[in-house]
Amino acid sequence: MLLPATMKAMVLTGHGGPDRYEWHEDWPTPLPGPREVVVKIGACGLNATDVNTRSGWYGKTGWSGRPIRFPLIQGADAVGTIAAVGDRTDPSLIGKRVMIDGWQRDWKAPEDMNRTVYFGSECDGGFAEYARVDPRNMMIVDSPLSDAELATFQCSYTTAEAMLARADVSAADTVLVPGASGGVGSALVQLSKRRGARVIALASEEKHAELGVLEPDLILPRAPDDLRLALGNEAVTVIADVVAGSLWPQLIGVLERGGRYVCSGAIAGPDVTLDLRQVYLRDLTLLGSTVIPANIFADVVTYIERGEIKPLLAETYALRDLVKAQVAFEEKRHVGNIVVIP
Repeated sequence: MLLPATMKAMVLTGHGGPDRYEWHEDWPTPLPGPREVVVKIGACGLNATDVNTRSGWYGKTGWSGRPIRFPLIQGADAVGTIAAVGDRTDPSLIGKRVMIDGWQRDWKAPEDMNRTVYFGSECDGGFAEYARVDPRNMMIVDSPLSDAELATFQCSYTTAEAMLARADVSAADTVLVPGASGGVGSALVQLSKRRGARVIALASEEKHAELGVLEPDLILPRAPDDLRLALGNEAVTVIADVVAGSLWPQLIGVLERGGRYVCSGAIAGPDVTLDLRQVYLRDLTLLGSTVIPANIFADVVTYIERGEIKPLLAETYALRDLVKAQVAFEEKRHVGNIVVIP
């Protein structure tokens, strides 16, 4: 396929508010290097990393501490069809439907966290009509789901699966999920259930009916005044958290002796109060999770193809309306994920 010289793209020009985005209809289309492909984007999901990078929440760098290069095309959750390949890349890939891994690895050392970059952060991503990628950082996907539905999975579900793997969650566990109606939260519910664990979800009461489709064992209000009382006789062995904030001391307080707390976000605030006596006297384990093991993305794609997890598509917007989509994303009134379509 002959690529067009230019494409439509939403371009981030610097840190700040949504006004730092610029819509272009004549942005240069990327060309594949010898061992690269160019994907025609069918849909791209939104995630907190895009918002945090744009707003400068990580500081003047991205999540990794590396300086961010502007102008930048964000968008980590990209799904599409291979439109062109480099001259040292298998031409039979053209036309294949793919999901792009958010974690772009150095394949000389794929498990080296310090050499891993994020799609749409340290390199251009999927908020455009086309994106360039190393084919080792994508997977062909065989699924009846739409591009928009597939675009709900990558960031949220790989993040969630890595958290559960790091905490070694099994059928013997009871997992408490704060913020269970969000992208990662709803993924944690499904993936914990897939492992056979008992799941307790915390979410705003107006979202309980929609969240109930995922069949958590118990749904409680988002932030009970007394979490221990609300839990009753439940014995929580794992907390999988992307919320933190003012509820955090109560979360740690309800973990069983020997319990594990795993975190991959802090949307309600990163500064929390910790009494270390709770950690060592009760033999708790605190775990952080950002860069995921290389197998996690392939595992999630396999779960999708087997129908073991289902999409929770909240809304779709046209790519040119990305600012409206991000406003809706930040308002947190939705359940699941929001997607833009070029």
